[in-house]
Amino acid sequence: MPNAHNPHAAADDRLVVAISSRALFDLGESHTLFEREGLEAYRQFQIAHEDEVLAPGVAFPLAQKLLRLNTLAPTAPRVEVILLSRNSGDTGLRIFNSIQHYGMEIVRAAFTSGAPTAGYVHPFGADLFLSAHAEDVARALKAGVAAATILPSAAPAELSPQLRIAFDGDAVLFGEEGERISAEQGLEAFHQHERERQLEPLEGGPFRGFLAALQRLQSAFPAEDSPLRIALVTARSAPAHKRVILTLRHWGVRIDEALFLGGRDKGPFLQAFGADIFFDDSQANVDSARRHVATGHVPRA
Repeated sequence: MPNAHNPHAAADDRLVVAISSRALFDLGESHTLFEREGLEAYRQFQIAHEDEVLAPGVAFPLAQKLLRLNTLAPTAPRVEVILLSRNSGDTGLRIFNSIQHYGMEIVRAAFTSGAPTAGYVHPFGADLFLSAHAEDVARALKAGVAAATILPSAAPAELSPQLRIAFDGDAVLFGEEGERISAEQGLEAFHQHERERQLEPLEGGPFRGFLAALQRLQSAFPAEDSPLRIALVTARSAPAHKRVILTLRHWGVRIDEALFLGGRDKGPFLQAFGADIFFDDSQANVDSARRHVATGHVPRA
């Protein structure tokens, strides 16, 4: 049966991540050609170069580590990575050739010939959708699926075989209430609001379901030797930390690291954590993070 956090999730309880071709591979050269000379020039270029392997894109290391989890614990809920691409099946052959070259276990895909791909996120049962197309991301979020726009980001060499994923709190894991109060009434009003409601769980945000799916996967491994590590990296500070901790406890979710930064730039902390990807709604935080780690922007509705 579908799980309670995502009613469209795969029946076998897999963690399903849908990734666009431009997030998975570096298609910058051919995309520039498409914008400059049009579809036919792009089609001819891809066919002429379909045996040339594409270089990894921003989300490639993340996809590799996700798929690697399948080899570490055969009894764990499996991870599936699905390709959603605005290429046609014809021009998409180069993408699948590159997938095979890198030995990636990606077997399901949708090629839409330029049409939006977000409509296929639910039928595939995706827990997360990553795309370079902000329009597709907005549509997926509106449909209730965790989604982020993958931005050009620093992609440091692999520091650890462990998969490390970091989340912002308000408007990502949690609802937008805190962000709204802080913006409209100021920081002191926000802290007062949180003190008064510290025992009241926060509402879930757009990534709560994805966090729950990661928790199910993480629980299949020994806590002391898990190949997956999760961090909360938030601008909150004391006393607003207590409500966050109690909310996660109420949800039954274990966060390995919680960084309450009180407004400090997040980038250096994410680099120290070794995040394979970080999700945040704030453009300022995204701009700081992307100088250090792969970053996904979570636009607000």
